Amino acid sequence: MASGFGITGQQGRCYPIWMDFYGCMMDTEQPSKCADLRDDYFECLHHRKEIGRLNRIGKELAKQEEAGVSPLADTTDQGKGTPS
Repeated sequence: MASGFGITGQQGRCYPIWMDFYGCMMDTEQPSKCADLRDDYFECLHHRKEIGRLNRIGKELAKQEEAGVSPLADTTDQGKGTPS
């Protein structure tokens, strides 16, 4: 990350977030003030929160389908061409 270049030779996707985190760490006496920026940087690198959320959504969809509920079905009459 020190160079700021990604695998394709362009600026890495997380480099701007890294620079924000780095700047915060250089400007503060208490590193704990930069915890949110650190979390953002690690999320950019590893996508753990995003992957966890997608896994929870998938489990809930499977649970609803198993219960016989169609979670993605449109339950309203909107858009079906019925007159008002």
